Amino acid sequence: MRAVLTWRDKAEQCVYDLAFKPDGTQLILAAGNRLLVYDTSDGTLLQPLKGHKDTVYCVAYAKDGKRFASGSADKSVIIWTSKLEGILKYTHNDSIQCVSYNPVTHQLASCSSSDFGLWSPEQKSVSKHKSSSKITCCSWTNDGQYLALGMFNGVISIRNKNGEEKVKIERPGGSLSPVWSICWNPSREEHNDILAVADWGQKLSFYQLSGKQIGKDRSLNFDPCCINYFTKGEYILLGGSDKQVSLFTKDGVRLGTVGEQNSWVWTCKVKPDSNYVVVGCQDGTISFYQLIFSTVHGLYKDRYAYRDSMTDVIVQHLITEQKVRIKCKELVKKIAIYKNRLAIQLPEKILIYELYSDDSLDMRYRVKEKIVRKFECNLLVVCADHIILCQEKRLQCLSFSGVKEREWQMESLIRYIKVIGGPPGREGLLVGLKNGQILKIFVDSLFAIVLLKQATAVRCLDMSASRNKLAVVDENDTCLVYDIHTKELLFQEPNANSVAWNTQCEDMLCFSGGGYLNIKASTFPVHQQKLQGFVVGYNGSRIFCLHAFSMSAVEVPQSAPMYQYLDRKMFREAYQIACLGVTDTDWRELAMEALEGLEFETAKKAFTRVQDLRYLELINSIEERKKRGETNNDLFLADVFSYQGKFHEAAKLYKRSGHENLALDMYTDLRMFEYAKDFLGSGDPKETKMLITKQADWARNINEPKAAVEMYISAGEHGKAIAISGDHGWVDTLIDIARKLDKAEREPLLMCAHYFKKLDNPGYAAETYLKIGDLKSLVQLHVETQSWDEAFALGEKHPEFKDDIYVPYAQWLAESDRFEEAQKAFHKAGRQGEAVRVLEQLTHNAVVESRFNDAAYYYWMLSMQCLDIAQDPAQKDVMLGKFHHFQHLAELYHGYHAIQRYTEEPFSFHLPETLFNISRFLLHSLTKDTPLGISKVNTLFTLAKQSKALGAYKLARHAYDKLQGLQTPARFQKSIELGSLTIRSKPFHDSELSRGSRSAPPQCPGWPCLHLVLGAPPRAHPFWNWLVTRQQIYSECLQLSLCPGLPSSNPTSRCLFHSPLLQAQSGDLASDRSRFKSQLPHFLGFQLCGMGTRVVAFPREAVRRSEPAWGMRSAQSREHGDW
Repeated sequence: MRAVLTWRDKAEQCVYDLAFKPDGTQLILAAGNRLLVYDTSDGTLLQPLKGHKDTVYCVAYAKDGKRFASGSADKSVIIWTSKLEGILKYTHNDSIQCVSYNPVTHQLASCSSSDFGLWSPEQKSVSKHKSSSKITCCSWTNDGQYLALGMFNGVISIRNKNGEEKVKIERPGGSLSPVWSICWNPSREEHNDILAVADWGQKLSFYQLSGKQIGKDRSLNFDPCCINYFTKGEYILLGGSDKQVSLFTKDGVRLGTVGEQNSWVWTCKVKPDSNYVVVGCQDGTISFYQLIFSTVHGLYKDRYAYRDSMTDVIVQHLITEQKVRIKCKELVKKIAIYKNRLAIQLPEKILIYELYSDDSLDMRYRVKEKIVRKFECNLLVVCADHIILCQEKRLQCLSFSGVKEREWQMESLIRYIKVIGGPPGREGLLVGLKNGQILKIFVDSLFAIVLLKQATAVRCLDMSASRNKLAVVDENDTCLVYDIHTKELLFQEPNANSVAWNTQCEDMLCFSGGGYLNIKASTFPVHQQKLQGFVVGYNGSRIFCLHAFSMSAVEVPQSAPMYQYLDRKMFREAYQIACLGVTDTDWRELAMEALEGLEFETAKKAFTRVQDLRYLELINSIEERKKRGETNNDLFLADVFSYQGKFHEAAKLYKRSGHENLALDMYTDLRMFEYAKDFLGSGDPKETKMLITKQADWARNINEPKAAVEMYISAGEHGKAIAISGDHGWVDTLIDIARKLDKAEREPLLMCAHYFKKLDNPGYAAETYLKIGDLKSLVQLHVETQSWDEAFALGEKHPEFKDDIYVPYAQWLAESDRFEEAQKAFHKAGRQGEAVRVLEQLTHNAVVESRFNDAAYYYWMLSMQCLDIAQDPAQKDVMLGKFHHFQHLAELYHGYHAIQRYTEEPFSFHLPETLFNISRFLLHSLTKDTPLGISKVNTLFTLAKQSKALGAYKLARHAYDKLQGLQTPARFQKSIELGSLTIRSKPFHDSELSRGSRSAPPQCPGWPCLHLVLGAPPRAHPFWNWLVTRQQIYSECLQLSLCPGLPSSNPTSRCLFHSPLLQAQSGDLASDRSRFKSQLPHFLGFQLCGMGTRVVAFPREAVRRSEPAWGMRSAQSREHGDW
């Protein structure tokens, strides 16, 4: 730190206080009974202000710069505007000792010997508060919430902005240590508000807002009269009875003297946001100083050590940006760093640190040695085992124990010194003198080696990595580069203030000056870019630059020097420069240039950097060809040009090397057909066809299909032409191609037929199939388009396609619900089982979908199918069994349809008697297995409800009991429980069901009925149910059958066999189904099938009307009463 006096003035009387305007342009001094206003730039007295009648003790400026206040021994406080006009005056009971503005609210605190007052622009009056002792100083916190008052009795009182005391601090000396000056740290980075206290016990102390002391008291050895922080709080100014102003750290460590005076220093202040200090003295002297803080630092490769806060050392790794702080708690005077060593000079000693490990990224330092001795030196250098001190013209080499080992005396002042490396204990030093002499000194040698001598003084030095070149910056800001061995000046560049060689490249250096960074490679012109600061190191692509007080590592692409080497076809040197750090674009440019220069090794390395596999494959192929003996560089270069897109140049080289075919292939692959024609041979039809085909391929790829089709046809590529035409739906083009093709060209014709079918044009497809004679495909076409007439006609001519026609036809009929026709078609195709499977699937679907009426009909159809199949003796027994089974299922599903509708729908169109009989019928029929879809719960529920309604209480009770043992749906449970309760109130017997002169219980499964066979004695049979009401019809039916031997020509026989149900199969499925449903309610019996016997049941009235025709009467029937 160095203080430079800017200006000085002398007032007639003592200067007790002073204050800066917040913008720093004006300075207000309290001198005598006047205020003096100075211009801070040159010390000009602008205006004296009169208003007080006695000595002015204090002055303070508001932070907003609008007003300032002054306090005087005349007990008054005057408020002044920034225009130097007094606007307000108020008084206290005693002389005013200090004033201070709140930095936030701009509230003014004025303190006297007995009280203090608080005034703000919003208030008309001043609120005053008594004090127990004389107030000597005051200071507001940064947030303006608290005011600290220093008192003559050694007490510090911290008040809020309303004047109420919150904290009281008593100094150890009491009234013997008056608190004469206090100040809060203005730093925003501190976590707590810190109050600096200077008392006349000659102590400096620090306190928190809570009143807790920070650290210990620091002895001053003088009576402090003023204390003041720098704007950012990093330093403290103290002045007093020692007649000087001293600079301290924020922790109270003394750093040095700002300026010595001839009398006591009553006040000192720092100009806002600057390093200027003003001092006011007892004798009226006003001194204005500028403080210059020099940079204390050291650099070795990527480690940079610098001083921070004057007492700390920070070591920064410039690559990783890691930092470590070393606290010395004393003024750091010099720093030196070398490899794993760090030397720090303090006022009374030198500390040598070393790294914990040899790791290049390790940032942990520990103390290795201490040299407890005071040294005065200009420069400090550290080596592996020594300390080098520079003292004007002399160099001293000390061991780490402080013993002087060697000393070198120079002819002139030493201006620059640098360690250039070497074995431990034998390092070399590069020394530059003011007289222009440059020397090399080894630590273990007494003799200095003169490298060269120039006419101008040396300012900066550096040696290249191989120790062959030396760069010097002289006092004329010229950079000179010498060859160390020949002492020859290689070149020189102007406007340089520092220089550094690249540690990784022998021929590259950089120097700074005039706001520019200059990079020079070999003897090429300098490349410049804007950069402020001094270059102190150059490693690879990183340039270390010191600007003001900060060191930064600047990443500089080495593109410019690389291109300079490329321009001279120096590919290997360019590659070395590129390795220091260039962009991917620069790498690619280097690779391309080297490839065109046929420098394949460099090109391969560069393409590897950018990971361009395409060019790497090219280079590998060229190298393989060279190994096989190819030496034609024109051919290699032509390949390179073709890869780079320089096709015309490549074609010329191909032609020059006698490989026109390669040029033809290149232009063809590029679809540059006009150029390709220039390289065609002597009309070779194969090459011409190949060219046209590729041109057509290109036309197709660029979405010009019409042109592509024409080209393919002209080239004879009919398949590709057909594919494009078919994909675009061009039927006319396809038929033209098909008609022009010979029938022997089967493959393209089949493609045409395929696209005709795809484009829904079966006529052209049929024409094409006929042309090539593919009848099987023609049959498939008719089947797919459902052109059955054409298919049948073709089948008549060619019976071998019968199955291919009738099987799909039958499937189509079955899908169209034309089952009878489908059955005939399956019969024609010999696929009778297929028809049965279709009907079975339809039946199953109807049951699953609860379409029970349709299911009944489908089962009836199935029974008829089985009856037809039974004509085959081999399947007769099986099919007759299925016939009976399907007939029975048809009855069940037909009956359950009504039950299902009754339970699912809110209304029913059936009479209760009908539902009663249907449920009885189903219940009696479900004694064994229950078919899919039929619910016993629904059947019993219906029976119970209808039995109760018809008075069949016993049967209803029986049904409800059965329901109790079944799992019933939730929607029936309440009704079933209620019915089970209410049925118990009914009689325990059913009403009799009328059956002529006999009675049949409602729940009986059936009594035997009379079976009369014409010409045979009667025999008993079980009951049958009326199909409409499902009522048992024992007394309503007479069953007749033919007696064996009765002639078939008998009219009775014809009457019995020609029942409506027996003649259901007429060939028209739809009419049969309609007739089945219409005749079913009127037909009163069932058809049964036995071994050659057909039985038909008729109502009694029908039999009675038919009696004369039969010509007989059964005696047994007379016993039963009416017929």
